[in-house]
Amino acid sequence: LPTGPTARSQARVNLYLIGDSFSEPERIGPRDFPANYFLRTKWENQNRVQLDTTTRNVLIIETVERHFRDHFSQPVTSLVVVPDTTQKPDPPTLTPGQRLRAIADLIQPSAVVEERLETLLFGHPWALWWKEQKAGFNLAVFDRANPKVGLSRDREHVFVGLDTDTTTGKTSSFTPLPDVELDQYIDSLNAVYDRYRASGFDAVYLSIIPNKVTLIAPDLGSYNHLIERIQQHPRLRMPVIDVYSIYRKTSQPIYAIGDSHWNCTGRAIWLQAINERLATDN
Repeated sequence: LPTGPTARSQARVNLYLIGDSFSEPERIGPRDFPANYFLRTKWENQNRVQLDTTTRNVLIIETVERHFRDHFSQPVTSLVVVPDTTQKPDPPTLTPGQRLRAIADLIQPSAVVEERLETLLFGHPWALWWKEQKAGFNLAVFDRANPKVGLSRDREHVFVGLDTDTTTGKTSSFTPLPDVELDQYIDSLNAVYDRYRASGFDAVYLSIIPNKVTLIAPDLGSYNHLIERIQQHPRLRMPVIDVYSIYRKTSQPIYAIGDSHWNCTGRAIWLQAINERLATDN
């Protein structure tokens, strides 16, 4: 792949990316892309950017399948294009309801915070070894697993519960996706695409990374085929960088055994798909 300083010096692309944990700095960085400039914005954050009109500006919107419905059920505001980033915006005026929600968020610890505290306190090798032994015993003797995870039918693969549990929201690969709801997501994607193109981006792409269970154990339930139905929808205007089809044809493992994220092979395939599109689009 054309990465590294030489490739970046030859490229005439400024690359912006809105993404989740799959594209966090520990996994993806500027040297992975043939671009002069790279800025990654986390979905939950917001960056104000001023585009360089003398070069080509490309935006990639990356989301894992389980969070797609949440991300596109509301306006995408993670990246805001402004004419001058030196001008600081006025602080937002919060409604009484927004103030109450903000206070509640500060008081009530989220599941993410609790999970990180648990990792900090019990993430030592000895503690992890003990937890693995306990989990293995419970599975072998009682056929019981942690309620936060799902297991393949052959008990060889572990999945995050968000991907398999249809009772906790719309993150699961098996949560039904009615056509009416699908149409709403297409409308949302088209609105996002039109807005960012109008803001000055020369190209805007969507990249959906499949849930681990979607590829390894779709027989655990009735797969809703979210990725195919989105990517192949006749009304979708936003171009797609499709890794789902590539992953399905790959014989090598592409996900980590004990994690919901990809391994080095899955990462390399995604980067190749992105960089090939940048090369042909430039």
